[in-house]
Amino acid sequence: MNYQVNEKGYYGNYGGAYVPEMLVPNVEELRQNYLKIIYSENFQKEFNDLLRDYVGRPSPLYLAKRLSDYYKTSVYLKREDLNHTGAHKINNTIGQILLAKQLGKTRIIAETGAGQHGVATATVCALMGLECIVYMGETDIKRQSPNVARMKLLGAKVIPALCGSKTLKDATNEAIRDWINNPINTHYIIGSVVGPHPYPDMVARFQSVISAEIKKQLNEKIKRDYPDYIIACVGGGSNAAGAFYHYLDNKNVALIAVEAAGKGIDSGFSAATMVLGRPGIIHGSKTMLMQTEDGQIIEPYSISAGLDYPGVGPVHANLFDTGRAKFVTATDDEALKAAFLLCKLEGIIPALESAHALAYLDKLNAKENEVVVVNLSGRGDKDLATYIEKINSD
Repeated sequence: MNYQVNEKGYYGNYGGAYVPEMLVPNVEELRQNYLKIIYSENFQKEFNDLLRDYVGRPSPLYLAKRLSDYYKTSVYLKREDLNHTGAHKINNTIGQILLAKQLGKTRIIAETGAGQHGVATATVCALMGLECIVYMGETDIKRQSPNVARMKLLGAKVIPALCGSKTLKDATNEAIRDWINNPINTHYIIGSVVGPHPYPDMVARFQSVISAEIKKQLNEKIKRDYPDYIIACVGGGSNAAGAFYHYLDNKNVALIAVEAAGKGIDSGFSAATMVLGRPGIIHGSKTMLMQTEDGQIIEPYSISAGLDYPGVGPVHANLFDTGRAKFVTATDDEALKAAFLLCKLEGIIPALESAHALAYLDKLNAKENEVVVVNLSGRGDKDLATYIEKINSD
C-alpha cells in the first residue's frame, strides 16, 4: 500500500487538481518545479538554516510526567507550540516563501482560520520583504483578534470574508478568487494539506520535519525511533500529515487523527468530516467533504477556529479509506476539559486545536509500557478569550 501521492497527483481515489482554466498555468508551474527546487542543495541549506536559527527547531519532545501518571502510560508532547509564531504553520510558510522567491513571485496571498497560518505567512513575508494579503472569515476575525493584530503589526493586509459561515472555507474561496485575478505575480501559500496538487504533497513534505525529529528524539530517549501511538488533530490536516509522514509505512505505529465533533456529531454543529462526509470536490481537490444530497457544502462548526473546515486533505481521506489511520472525534466540551487538564498538570496552555488531540487520551486506554506521542501543534494564547469565557461560566 502506497500512502504517498502518485504521479497524477492522487492519494488512492483522492487528490487531483480541479482548478479554473486561469489557474492551470500556476498549478502546472508549481507541479513541474516544486520537487526540483525544494530538494536542491541551496534550497535545503537555506530552509534548514532558517528552521534552526529563525524558527527554533528542533522543537522539544517532552515527556509529560504528570500527564503520564494521570493516564498511566508514557505521554510525550511534540512541542510545536514553542516554534516562532507559536505553531507548526511556520514550517510550511518558510518553505513556500523560499519556493515563491525561486519562482519570481512578488506578491503573497494566504487564507487563515485560527490565524496561526496568517501570522506565519505575514512573518515570512516580513522576513523576505514581500507584499502579504491574508483572507480571514469575519467570524474568525472577531474570535481570533490577537492574531489579527499580529498580522497587521507584521505588515499584512487582512481582508475579511463576508460570505457563508464567514470562516475558513470562505476565506479560502476569497483567496482562490484573488489568485484567479492575479495569476502572474502572486503565489498562494496554502496553509494545510488541501487544495490542488501539488499543494497537499508539498505542504506535507515541509511539515514532515515534525516526524523526522520525533524519530531522532525517541531514539535518544527510549532507544527506538517509533512510538506505539501518534495522536494529532485534523482540520485540513497539516500538523497530522507532518507527524504521521515518516511513520506511514511502519505498521507498529497506530496513527490517530482527531476531528472536531463540535456540539456533537448529530447536533448539526460539527466538523467531523469522516463521520458526516462523502467524496466530493472542494478547493481544487477530490476528498471527503461534508455536503448535502445535492452536493451543497454543509457549514462546519467547531469551538476551534482552525478545525471548522468542511473537508479534509486528500492524504487523510486516503488514510481513512485504507484504514491506515484511525479517525475519531472530540467535542467542544471534551477539548476544553483536556486543555484545562494540561494547564493544571503540566503548566502548558494548548491551542484549542491541539486540545482536541489531547482529549482522545481519555479514550485511548494505552498500556503502562506503551509510548504515546501527541502533536501539540500550537499554543493557546490566541484562545484565551474562549478559555476565560469558560472559566467565567463555570
